Amino acid sequence: MACGGIAHAQDNDAENIRGASTGPTTAPGFDHPWDTIHLKDVKPADNMYPVLQRPEQDKAAAEKLSKLGKKPNIFIFLMDDTGFSDPGFTGGGVVVGNATPSMDKYANEGLFLTSAYSTPSCSPTRSTIHTGQNPLHHGILRPPMYGESGGLDGAITMPMLLKEQGYFTQGVGKWHMGENKGSMPQNVGYDDYLGFLGVSDMYTEWRDIYFNPEVALSPSRFKMMQEDAFNHHEVHCTPADKDNCESGRLIDLNYIKDLDQHWLKVSLDFLDGRKDNDQPFLLYHATRGCHFDNYPPDEYAGKSAARTVFSDCMVEMDDIFGAIMKKLEETGKLDNTLVLFLGGDNGPECEVPPHGRTMFRGCKGSAWEGGVRSSAFAYWKGMIEPRKSDGLFDYADILPTVLHLAGVPGAQLADKFPKDRYVDGVDQASFLIADDGQSNRRSRPYTLNQYFAGIRVDEFKYIWTGELQNSVVQKGDWGGFSGSLFTDTGGAIMFNLYASPQEDVSIGVRHIPMMVPVMSAAADYMKELMKYPPQFKIGFLSNNPPMYNLAPEARKAMQKVFEERGLGRANP
Repeated sequence: MACGGIAHAQDNDAENIRGASTGPTTAPGFDHPWDTIHLKDVKPADNMYPVLQRPEQDKAAAEKLSKLGKKPNIFIFLMDDTGFSDPGFTGGGVVVGNATPSMDKYANEGLFLTSAYSTPSCSPTRSTIHTGQNPLHHGILRPPMYGESGGLDGAITMPMLLKEQGYFTQGVGKWHMGENKGSMPQNVGYDDYLGFLGVSDMYTEWRDIYFNPEVALSPSRFKMMQEDAFNHHEVHCTPADKDNCESGRLIDLNYIKDLDQHWLKVSLDFLDGRKDNDQPFLLYHATRGCHFDNYPPDEYAGKSAARTVFSDCMVEMDDIFGAIMKKLEETGKLDNTLVLFLGGDNGPECEVPPHGRTMFRGCKGSAWEGGVRSSAFAYWKGMIEPRKSDGLFDYADILPTVLHLAGVPGAQLADKFPKDRYVDGVDQASFLIADDGQSNRRSRPYTLNQYFAGIRVDEFKYIWTGELQNSVVQKGDWGGFSGSLFTDTGGAIMFNLYASPQEDVSIGVRHIPMMVPVMSAAADYMKELMKYPPQFKIGFLSNNPPMYNLAPEARKAMQKVFEERGLGRANP
């Protein structure tokens, strides 16, 4: 070729990793076992979220379960306001000044769920765990405060259904799903519950002159709070009294720091009492820590390397979890107990430092990954193969999963719910139990307050509603409950969460082949919301009903549009 002349392609150009210089790739590539975007999911029943069909996996799990000969115990350990990156097994721990050896040990010996999802705030998450529904369907859109009614009144709950299967149901710790009669623990399925009905700061913030001097230093305002219509005490709730819980010790600044240690003793005593009892049980242990305000007990003050009250709390939570696991082993129950460690009921509360950490964008109160991605794992000695999976797991999946293990698998669960009640959870029993199990969930909707805000399929997250940062209040904040929302976009905001875990690079326009099936999954769930409309039991004044909460006539018109024209294209 002459210098400066035009270069001509050779007829037999060497192929590169992407294949020939023209035409499609000839490289073999990889199909990862957790990829699901090309698969079809099927609804087990009309009022249940669709599930991926994995017959070989189901068979393998069933064979393992058949050898047990008895129903497993269920232990759920739920922490409060902790972020994805707080424990060591997610990259935190020693790195952030709060070692978590017990959490790390059992995470490494269990199934680390790297894409486990809560909701953006605590009460909606707790209600999701208990009902198998996301907030749009159980109707608790934000936390009830200072004696407000909750939304579990009339709900079908996990402890109710487990009792039907012969379980004893024990709850310990934070409730925060309403103080009205119908929402109290003994009226939604618990045989015994000891804890408090509210949330940590309800008992402390108005007493502390540092946080709320306008109340704490005003005798009349302080008296107003003392007389406010919420239960100021630790409570003990049993079905013997359907109308009230027995009030125990007053929760003040002196007692708040000792609550988690007291609740630990309650759980340990419960397990000691079950040592020679073969009746299966549910132990739901919901910690006070590490929700603000954190007042570490004397033996933990400054114990963390970080020496902040939050990190001191994390060290205490690790010891508490380790102590309960040790007691399960000492009482001979560990081999027959499914342990679900839920490292947060939402993301870290970044509006109230010192707070938790997350590698993702956003915090509590948002539908960014930082607000809803939780550190979580499942452990069952001898039954769950140690591994990590990025398969989708929603907290709504807990109810159908444990009910499967209790004897109500798959579509049979639909018979336990009224036909007009939608179950957002997916039965993940075979995912957990099969040695190389993959998630049975193809897609995961995001909710934010009253909105269906987005959806994830594989590593792709498509959103149209979210939190605006640097708005309304301080610049540089994470939004949270003080932020404002966007509800209108150009329609092509999609993130690859592997390439952009901070959700700051949209790939929608360039990756339309992936965007179209993700949009179709969103359309499918929108149709479900049209058929099973969202509930509104508790929310903010700003929570105006969106499209799918319209009057029945308008909703019928929208349904007709979906039926005649559809939205996007059908899933494979």
